[in-house]
Amino acid sequence: MTTPSESMIEVFDARSRRREDRRAFFKAAIGAAAVGTALGAAGGASAQAAPSDADILNFALNLEYLEAQFYAYAANGTGLAGNLLTGSGTQGPVNGGRQVQFTDTAVRQYAREIAADEAAHVAFLRNTLGSAAVAQPAIDIGVGPNTAFSAAARAAGLITAGQTFDPYASDENFLLGAFIFEDVGVTAYKGASPLITNNTYLDAAAGILAVEAFHAGLIRSVLYAKGIATPTLRSGSEAISNARDSLDGASDLDQGVAPQTVAYVNGSAAAVNVQVSNIAPTDANGIAFSRTPAQVLNIVYLTAGTTASSGGFFPNGVNGTLRTTAA
Repeated sequence: MTTPSESMIEVFDARSRRREDRRAFFKAAIGAAAVGTALGAAGGASAQAAPSDADILNFALNLEYLEAQFYAYAANGTGLAGNLLTGSGTQGPVNGGRQVQFTDTAVRQYAREIAADEAAHVAFLRNTLGSAAVAQPAIDIGVGPNTAFSAAARAAGLITAGQTFDPYASDENFLLGAFIFEDVGVTAYKGASPLITNNTYLDAAAGILAVEAFHAGLIRSVLYAKGIATPTLRSGSEAISNARDSLDGASDLDQGVAPQTVAYVNGSAAAVNVQVSNIAPTDANGIAFSRTPAQVLNIVYLTAGTTASSGGFFPNGVNGTLRTTAA
C-alpha cells in the first residue's frame, strides 16, 4: 500500500522529470535555431534579416544580468554567483553596487523578493540556452559623478553637473533606481514576443514578462504611495520617464506614476472627469506598450544615437547578436 509520503515523493519525482524534460526540449530547440542561423549566414546576408529565438533570449539575458546584479547588491550586499556569469562573448565585471540600509521593512522585503526572481531568471535563461548563452558583459551600477546612475539622473534633471545620484543611499533612492530598469524590462519582453517563432519559448518569455510586470507595478505602486507624502518621489518618476522618452525615439510612450484625469461613464450618465492613479502605463485600449531592441539599448546605453554599441549601464556593450542601436 502506498503511503501519503510515498505518493508525495512520486508527485515531486514526476514534477522534476517534467522540468528536466522541458529543459532538454529548450536546449535541443535552441541548438537547432543556432544551426539555422549559421546556415543562413553561410547562405548570404539576406538570410539573416530576422533574429533567431536564441538571439532574442540572449538579448533578454543581458538585461537580466543588469537587473539581477543591481537587486542582488541592493538587497544582499553581494552579486550573482560566478557560475552564472560565463558564456560566449567577453565576460565583464560589475562596477559598484552595495547593500541598501533599508528603513522601511516592506521595501526591504520587496527588494529581496525581486532579487531572488531576477537571479532565477538568469539561471533559467542560461539553462534554456545551454552552450549558446552569452556571458555577463561589463556592467556599471556604481556610485559617482561619472557612473551610469548619475548620468541617468542628470538626464532626468534629478541632479546637476558634477553631482552624484546614489541608488543605495536610501529606500527612496533605491525605488527611483529600480524604476529606471523595471518599465524597460516589461516593454522589452513585450516588444520581443512577436519575434519569437517557437511557442514554447514564447510561453517562457510570457511568463518572465508577467513577473517583470508584477515587479514594475510594485515599484510604481510604492513610488505612488510614498509620493503622496513626498512629492519629490512622484516628480522624480516623471523626470525619469521623460528621460527614457527622450532616448528611445520621437514617440511619447513612457509614463511616470503621477495621477491622470480620465473620462468615466457610469451607465447612461454623461461622462465625468475623474482622477486616477497611473500604476499600469497603458495606451487608450488599456494595453502596455512595446519597445524594440534598439529602443531598449538606447535607454540602457543612455544615448539617443542610432549607431551606438556601448555606454551607460553597459560600458562595453552587451553580448550577442542584438547589440547596437541601429534599427
